Amino acid sequence: MKKFWGMLSIVVLLVLAACGGEEKVEKEEAKTGTETAELEELVVGVIPTLNQGNMQVAMDKLSKHFEAELDMPVKVTVYPDYQAVVQAMNYDDVNMAYFGPATYIDANEQSGARAIMTQLIDGEPFYYSYIITHKDSPLQSIDDLVAKSKELNFAFGDPSSTSGSLIPSIELKEQGVFTNQNEHQFEQVLYTGGHDATAIAVANNQVDAGAIDSAIFNTLKKNGKIGDDYKVIWESEKLFQYPWAVSKAVDDELVAKIQDAFLRVEDKEILDAFAASGFTKATDSDYESIREAKKQAAAN
Repeated sequence: MKKFWGMLSIVVLLVLAACGGEEKVEKEEAKTGTETAELEELVVGVIPTLNQGNMQVAMDKLSKHFEAELDMPVKVTVYPDYQAVVQAMNYDDVNMAYFGPATYIDANEQSGARAIMTQLIDGEPFYYSYIITHKDSPLQSIDDLVAKSKELNFAFGDPSSTSGSLIPSIELKEQGVFTNQNEHQFEQVLYTGGHDATAIAVANNQVDAGAIDSAIFNTLKKNGKIGDDYKVIWESEKLFQYPWAVSKAVDDELVAKIQDAFLRVEDKEILDAFAASGFTKATDSDYESIREAKKQAAAN
């Protein structure tokens, strides 16, 4: 009889352990976003490529477009800097985000964010990093910039920007005039926080040269937001455009709906906020060159 009750006790303990294990798995799945069907609101974070006030007006329009297309509440917020959007994705404060290519790599590595869309510029998903100067500047090339660096003030955009910081900083490191904000051969190096702010600083002769996103620069000129007080003295190789990426909480069915919604964006104010002529699908592999560039920058 004692043997029977002993065996029964073992069976009961095994059953309880199994139930506890199932409950643990369910909690872990919920924590990691495996259960995606219950997503009731699309929360979107956006990097501040332009002045935040101008961006927010366009993002309000974008949220209404998404709500109509997806038939669900959508909240779009412009964050104060690039890394703030990465952290928002890490802490599940957003489930979709608009990143710069370099910050997308951070988000992909830290939280598993995956690229699903990007914008088109004149029908192509590419842009460049420019270094610009005032049109009256004696600088005609990057060679002039390097030769006269000790006399010059240079502006990057946001420290996490691909075209406003990462790519031009690699070039200037290779030219031997820049290591970081505290170690360089310029008279002064500063970070403006945004591409439009860099353009304004160059136009007002607050800096002698600055790094900027080519698509945003050309759109600012096209729309009369800035004048023609510039010349381009350096252009990078092609860069794949900024990605829209989703968290693990967004399932493939919703991703397909989001992609279709992007393809139907026609509002000029929304498109101009991203210096875009339209949108197209993107994948993580499109950003492999940026991943390699970040490794190169970290190694130097």
